[in-house]
Amino acid sequence: MLAAKHQWGKVNSVFLLCLEGDTRRKRKIGEITQALSVSPVDVATLRRMAISEGGLLTDEIRCQVWPWLLNVPPQVLEQEPDKVERENNKDYNQVLLDVQRSLRRFPPGMPDEQREGLQEELIDIILRVLKRNPQLHYYQGYHDIVVTFLLVLGERLATALVEKLSTHHLRDFMDPTMDNTKHILNYLMPIIERVNPEVHDFMQQAEVGTVFALSWLITWFGHVLSDFRHVVRLYDFFLACHPLMPIYFAAVIVLYREEEVLECECDMAMVHHLLSQIPQDLPYELLISRAGDLFVQFPPSELAREAAVHESMASSTFKDFELASTQQRPDSVLRRRRRQKQAALESSAVNPAVAVAQPSTTRRFVRLAVMGLTVALGAAALAVVNTALEWAPKLDLFP
Repeated sequence: MLAAKHQWGKVNSVFLLCLEGDTRRKRKIGEITQALSVSPVDVATLRRMAISEGGLLTDEIRCQVWPWLLNVPPQVLEQEPDKVERENNKDYNQVLLDVQRSLRRFPPGMPDEQREGLQEELIDIILRVLKRNPQLHYYQGYHDIVVTFLLVLGERLATALVEKLSTHHLRDFMDPTMDNTKHILNYLMPIIERVNPEVHDFMQQAEVGTVFALSWLITWFGHVLSDFRHVVRLYDFFLACHPLMPIYFAAVIVLYREEEVLECECDMAMVHHLLSQIPQDLPYELLISRAGDLFVQFPPSELAREAAVHESMASSTFKDFELASTQQRPDSVLRRRRRQKQAALESSAVNPAVAVAQPSTTRRFVRLAVMGLTVALGAAALAVVNTALEWAPKLDLFP
């Protein structure tokens, strides 16, 4: 009898949770519908909905909201795509090879004929955007982003949004060199150091660098995540935020795996291999929330100086480890940093004013949404513009 009551209690709890989730879902859909129906459209609310738990919920809603997040005018969305000339196109062969290798990006069980048709549309979208914008240079991984838009929006809408995305959020990746991409990757270690110096120092000692996160950044994680639901949830988040948000998300993945990293052999190849393999069961909503918190606590303008000189910092830091290792084991240096971290935490507990304030959920969403409006420049350009220009790295930001 007691077992039966216990089982019934569990079933009832699950039912109540489902009911509560359904209520929240309906409420969110109502808020999105209301934001879309007013004139002018309430883009700030749409950004807040895209950032908050669950994102935009369905692809049907994304078709309506993503254009507003990218500020694509309705008249542009209504234009039929241009005819694409593939002959004598300098990018065609590479695009074709990449698209042919993209089978796993399409839903399992999709009929071959349908998938092949979508692959042809994918090629056309990429070539069309590049033809219209000769200042953009194709890179391997670009197709991983474009295919996500194609699967959610269809060819016509995807063409318009991908073109806007390519000339704004992705602009730095589409330069003739990787200088700006490297600059964005240089934000990763300063973020990690602010939150967890021990993990930062371990990675510096291993000389692992940031190349492990390159495919994460330039594909918006589309290349490394197998579940399409997780990919579009991240795209909701990234489209609603500052162009540098993907590097903050990369940082929280590394920080979330703290124990795995510190238990790994302190060797470049071993640490690189570990970090390159993203677990597929990550708590995405928790990590999205954490990335938002870190962006508010440590905005790009605060980290830009460190990012600009990161390579020289990394070199000097490793020399410190080499010097320490001649006198003591390097792991003792890490243990000392752990004790310092613990002492700092205890100090914060005694004096709460010292602790880093956690922004309220509502305030964080609003601030992220407002920051998401400033996407007129590339990510590296924004970082430079928002920081003192006298020390800024010499980057070709405005070709």
